[in-house]
Amino acid sequence: QVQLVESGGGLVQAGGSLRLSCAASGSISSILNMGWYRQAPGKQREVVAGFTSGDSTNYADSVKGRFTISRDTAKSTLYLQMNSLKPDDTAVYYCNARSLRTTPSVRVYDYWGRGTQVTVSS
Repeated sequence: QVQLVESGGGLVQAGGSLRLSCAASGSISSILNMGWYRQAPGKQREVVAGFTSGDSTNYADSVKGRFTISRDTAKSTLYLQMNSLKPDDTAVYYCNARSLRTTPSVRVYDYWGRGTQVTVSS
């Protein structure tokens, strides 16, 4: 069992910055990789940034050069630094942890936070 709590969202003007945090607790050792997703009104949830199984990072083309994903393993916390924000970045941002469960069977399982709202005004 993994619990994820996002924070750091808010209202910011275009060109501004925000840093999102995701605090993880529970079975931290079961986590395979983590990432950030977002969902805008009327759109499907999309990946924003994440760590791969090899600890490299991937970014959506729309955020490359502006967003940076990082983590602090000692604090079990994932971060997303967002710079040069645009109105199109407005969405609910979700933290994701892909974990390995062994019961009732061996499988991967995605845990999600409840999300944090980011609103960028023009």
